[in-house]
Amino acid sequence: MTASRGSHTGAETERVRANLTGAYITIVGVALVVISVFLDWASSDEDNASYSGYEADSLVPFSAYLGIGFAVALMYAGRRAYRQQHRGLSLASMAVGLAVTIYALSWLFDIPGAFGQQAGFASEIGVYVGLVGAVVWAIGSGLLAKEPEGDPEHDRVHHNNSRGPDDDSGSGSSGR
Repeated sequence: MTASRGSHTGAETERVRANLTGAYITIVGVALVVISVFLDWASSDEDNASYSGYEADSLVPFSAYLGIGFAVALMYAGRRAYRQQHRGLSLASMAVGLAVTIYALSWLFDIPGAFGQQAGFASEIGVYVGLVGAVVWAIGSGLLAKEPEGDPEHDRVHHNNSRGPDDDSGSGSSGR
């Protein structure tokens, strides 16, 4: 929080900054999505083979890379932005987190792509880890998005009504 003093009003305005807890939660979710890429996403009953997120679908690692980009951008905005966040970035991160959540859910119900066209494939642990990570990512971004960002209604104004000996407010005698 920063404070600035009004030039002649005697009021002090406390500028409320965003709490970055949501960004940290987002980073945990993105880390889980990245870890899920290296875990098995699909397995075949016929030849007893399993396929990691990299092997199963190119969208799996792309989602993880996108999450890393959002995590870095959210932390950068937290350091550079006046109120420690950029709401548009937070909302975009939340939207992508929701999209990755839906994508992971689709792997649970019906494996998409070439794997889904072949019989005997089942979802594996990577899908579940990716799903949990994506949900945490979306929740963290949502928590950050609801924080103040350029919203003057969140500012707190403190009035200083005490008058010191050097007060030149015009009340009292002029000394003539």
